[in-house]
Amino acid sequence: MPTPGSAHRPTTELDARYSSALNPRPGAAEVTATDWSEAQRQLEEAEIFWVSTVRPDGRLHVTPLIAVWHAGVLYFSTGTGEQKARNLAHDGHCALTTGGNSLTEGLDLVIEGRAEPVADPALLEEVIAAYEAKYGAHITSPEGTFHGMGDTFRNGEALVFGVAPITAYGFGRDNGVYSHTRWSF
Repeated sequence: MPTPGSAHRPTTELDARYSSALNPRPGAAEVTATDWSEAQRQLEEAEIFWVSTVRPDGRLHVTPLIAVWHAGVLYFSTGTGEQKARNLAHDGHCALTTGGNSLTEGLDLVIEGRAEPVADPALLEEVIAAYEAKYGAHITSPEGTFHGMGDTFRNGEALVFGVAPITAYGFGRDNGVYSHTRWSF
């Protein structure tokens, strides 16, 4: 699996067509591209993501899930018989999104790439540790929503995929100032 690593700096571009840069408000701050470090921070902290995959007949499939950002790759899992697993077996291209639900503040992120199955046992243990650190009692407590997830990953009942970004987009909103950033890897 390609792992660009969190130290990898993509090229960053502000797309003025979809930013307030074309129609700035009087007295508003200059619209700038979002720094990749801010996007990474949000990827590390976001609890819910949406994955978009493509069915063999071309129809889209979108579903929420939990995911972790580790060493420059976004990891998620799915049951072996689930629709997203079947879709990814046919075509690994996908997008993961996360963000807020506010019109005036926040940063929405879209990560585009190719989902690659995690086969290396050492990497799998790193991903399990990242899930446990991020989601805590949801995974580690017997009462947790996803308790036993690590063992499910280890015994192959769930597939773990990593998506190294190829392209990512950030849609920022700050009190009526909008930015659209594109990161290319």
